[in-house]
Amino acid sequence: MGLLSGIRVLESAQLFNGDTLGVLLADLGADVIKVESPFRGDYLRDFLGQVTPHNSPAHLQVNKNKRSLALDLRKEDGRDLFWRLLATADVFVDGNSADALDKLGVGYAEQERRQPQIVYCQYTGYGATGPYAAIPTHGQMMNAAAGATPLQTDETGLVRPFHGPQAFNGIASGGEGTAAGAAYAALHVAAALVQRQRTGRGCYIDVAASEAVISSAWIAATYQLNDERIADRRSLPAPVDPGGTASAKYQFYRTSDDRYVLFCCIEPAFWENFCRLADREDLIGQHDAGPVDFAVDDVDQSLRREIQKVIETRTQADWIRLAAEHDIAIGPAVQGDELRSDPQLASRGAFVEATHPTAGPFTHVTLPALVDGQRSTEIRRHAPALGEQTDELLLELGVSPDEIASLRDARVIGG
Repeated sequence: MGLLSGIRVLESAQLFNGDTLGVLLADLGADVIKVESPFRGDYLRDFLGQVTPHNSPAHLQVNKNKRSLALDLRKEDGRDLFWRLLATADVFVDGNSADALDKLGVGYAEQERRQPQIVYCQYTGYGATGPYAAIPTHGQMMNAAAGATPLQTDETGLVRPFHGPQAFNGIASGGEGTAAGAAYAALHVAAALVQRQRTGRGCYIDVAASEAVISSAWIAATYQLNDERIADRRSLPAPVDPGGTASAKYQFYRTSDDRYVLFCCIEPAFWENFCRLADREDLIGQHDAGPVDFAVDDVDQSLRREIQKVIETRTQADWIRLAAEHDIAIGPAVQGDELRSDPQLASRGAFVEATHPTAGPFTHVTLPALVDGQRSTEIRRHAPALGEQTDELLLELGVSPDEIASLRDARVIGG
């Protein structure tokens, strides 16, 4: 049973922002009902590749554990059904920009008037207020607005990504905007439900994906915003180049089985443990007196070459075992084709295999947390076709089969 079992969420969204928020709540156990237009619905089903028709990998991942209701909110009968459904809901997810739902008469003001306890979360690219609020966002727009895509103009006059060094990996370290924002939005929804339990009232939550990238990259952003205020810079690491750090002690190394590890022995204790394990006590003195040592003065890379000689004597698995046994900061640098076989990810259930009724076998990414030792890996419902549960949901509301047939004839509902 999920932590949000018993909570009902209505979702009006298409594409990544609202969809991703909705699936986080669904994977936590909430009953998420995707309210869609009968005529197009969420067109994430139909692009970014097709496993089978209308089943993109993105749709299968971010719309799992949801039910779909195809309902025309432009029609009075459609809105009447919506209000009946809202009366059963705890949370409303609005993935539309600006005032799209207000124009349909079902936005927050009207929802709050009818149901003061509703927790309404609008999750958009730039947020629902400010000069950018009305701009529809796609793809990298949110990261670009967060300062996560540094640029330069090349000698031909064309704009190219900037590939130079950046402190703490830059704001790009905040990750992909829609995913970063969804996590913050889900956190605020959960907090709002706790507040509602205390006060009996809901609230309106406005989350911007662009701002979430900055919040997730708080280290890089904080140092960038306060760079001129730093008086003593001696303990700062050198800006990281996309081609890799120059530090010998914070570096990737190849193992004997042609895999990789990230070596992070920048604290003296870790460095000394490594040197003793490698029978290289002669290297112990190669650190300064500070709490950490990034070894940025290894200009000729001689120390890096010595460490590489040691690392390539053992397999990746050997080094990971020894790191755990001897308190050494060395971890696997997992490559894409190794995700399924990585023992740590496998032991914690990071992925779950399922079979979609039309798309067939599919590997899902799960939530990164265990609760009382258990991970939420249950696929209660496959990602739905447009309006797949329309009849089921209306029957739950007490709408008769004859009424459902009439509504379908009038094109108020679909599916």
